[in-house]
Amino acid sequence: MSRAFLKNESADDPVVIPARAPLPPGATNYVTPRGLALLRTELAGLEAERTHVQAESDEAERSRQLALINGRIANLNQRIGSAKVIDAHDQPHDEIRFGATVSLHSQTGRATIADKKLTIVGVDEADATHGRIAFTAPVARAMLGKRVGETVSFPAMQGVSIMEITEISYDE
Repeated sequence: MSRAFLKNESADDPVVIPARAPLPPGATNYVTPRGLALLRTELAGLEAERTHVQAESDEAERSRQLALINGRIANLNQRIGSAKVIDAHDQPHDEIRFGATVSLHSQTGRATIADKKLTIVGVDEADATHGRIAFTAPVARAMLGKRVGETVSFPAMQGVSIMEITEISYDE
């Protein structure tokens, strides 16, 4: 049986450090204050995990786990170090910018498309299931600079969905 189907990893196997959400080349790493707090909380958790792993007895497994944790910490420190915090209260409240929560109403009249509420956040904070979209996402880029009453087109399963911007807020 191929080793690909086994969960057995040996100490000689290379350590693969999971990549963070990508930023486009040359893009500034914008974050909300909440996003920066989440990154710092993640870092504290990894540092606590590293301390716990250092106490383990199996040298080979400890070495692998520490390499993985240290790599993740290095990636996280790099992301935190490059973060540029944007305070939503400093944004123009009549225009969609980074940190805005946008309420959208369907203009197509199809019952399958519900009204949406989306918040534009940093790449590490993005979570589509909670309506948080990265500023690098095509949907976010299409909304940037728009105002209440304007429309935005979104690709949908049944073609293009046209949504009207009904509210812009900066609650963060």
